[in-house]
Amino acid sequence: MSEQTITVSMGDGIGPEIMKSTLKILEAAEVPLKYEFIDIGEKVYLEGYTSGIKPEAWEILKKNKIFLKAPITTPRGSGYKSLNVTIRKTFGLFANVRPCISYHPFIFTRHPDLDIVIIRENEEDLYAGIEYQQTSEVVECLKLVSYPGSEKIIRYAFEYAKAYNRKKVTCMVKDNIMKLSDGLFSKLFKEIAKEYPDIESNSEIIDIGSAHLADRPENYDVVVTLNLYGDIISDLVAQIAGSVGLAGSANIGNQLSMFEAIHGSAPDIAGKNIANPSGLINASCMMLVHMGLGSYAEIIQNAWLKTIEDGIHTADIFREGISKKKVSTEEFTKEVIHRIKNKEKPQTLKPISYKSNKAMGIIQAKRLNLKKELVGVDIYLDYKGKAVELGENLTALLKNQSNLKLRIITNRGVKVYPEGIIDTFCSDHWRCRFVSKNSSEIEGEPILPPIPKEEILKLLSLLYEAGYDIIKTENLYYIDGKRAFSLGQGE
Repeated sequence: MSEQTITVSMGDGIGPEIMKSTLKILEAAEVPLKYEFIDIGEKVYLEGYTSGIKPEAWEILKKNKIFLKAPITTPRGSGYKSLNVTIRKTFGLFANVRPCISYHPFIFTRHPDLDIVIIRENEEDLYAGIEYQQTSEVVECLKLVSYPGSEKIIRYAFEYAKAYNRKKVTCMVKDNIMKLSDGLFSKLFKEIAKEYPDIESNSEIIDIGSAHLADRPENYDVVVTLNLYGDIISDLVAQIAGSVGLAGSANIGNQLSMFEAIHGSAPDIAGKNIANPSGLINASCMMLVHMGLGSYAEIIQNAWLKTIEDGIHTADIFREGISKKKVSTEEFTKEVIHRIKNKEKPQTLKPISYKSNKAMGIIQAKRLNLKKELVGVDIYLDYKGKAVELGENLTALLKNQSNLKLRIITNRGVKVYPEGIIDTFCSDHWRCRFVSKNSSEIEGEPILPPIPKEEILKLLSLLYEAGYDIIKTENLYYIDGKRAFSLGQGE
């Protein structure tokens, strides 16, 4: 078999130690790979590259299409962008796949039957990283959820379950509160689930779902969720399985895929030869399966499982009464290599078997072009006064000069004018909703006729000339004939 070239980063902190361990293990298994190394992370940040990666490294990643990455350190301070997020978004690594498995009774866990795969949307949500400080008191972070992004990750979760003989896919969202963003994800999940009648599916609210994951993880199989929720629950599940230090992850895209341990660079233990390389070893096996080299992954993971089963553990998972020998990073690596040479398999833990290439990448998503009608605008103001004062002044300003009217004012999402909640705390950040003077309401639902964009420009000019500090505008639409904006609390 001809050698394939992959891109490798040695990383920061414990990164070089655990990557050396992983590469030695790949060599011992005689995996037909060649490596092209790139520098990323702390050193590159400090050289003045705010994204932590040099231009020439992008070209290497693009050429080789497979990236094995050790953890990196992002220097503290403003101006440094998350390299992981940058790579994920640049190359469209839409799916983050994190298997979490219990290795009971050889690694301590309260959940011996835990075997869950967290599939996390990887490009959108709050991790779009779009933030602003808009007033003295209020900062904003935009949560972006798209139809194509949601469809791709949900469909990937069901395809993964089908490929790996998983029986159930659970969606976790907060659609009872974020009815549009999480609501879109939830709605698509229910629609796509119908295409996979042989796979059980259900949805849970993320807060109680997280509690159930921590308490009864054996009830879950594959979990698909949005970016932030997935980041949190994948660490949670990995830890209750035994240790975050054991879990690897895959970041799957149609052009490039990146494989890494889920833990960080742990600079406090760097250079001490005590780090656990298991997360990166398991990530490298996920990489081999993705590349169609599952037979090599099988040899490595079975040797790793036998090492764990034999009680040979690094300090992070060593436990008196369970473990038999505490070893360094280098010693652990040698023990795994010894078992690779002998092609050993675990006796109690279930041996790994990859019978076919289960690489998945290209997932197509539908693009939408729905009818959109402009029906109003939310204008955000930095204002130091009271709600009633602001409301009365705006109403008077518009009376004879605009075809729009002030519908409501909210502060931190709560209606404060007209007849707002008197006792609510108000910051200096006010959302003022303007709609057509011909608007009406039926059983609490606003009925809003379309307005021309010129009316919004005229309104902005009026507010500016009156001395108001405008910090943001959001247009209000009916999309496909339905209200496409949330109501204020109390509206």
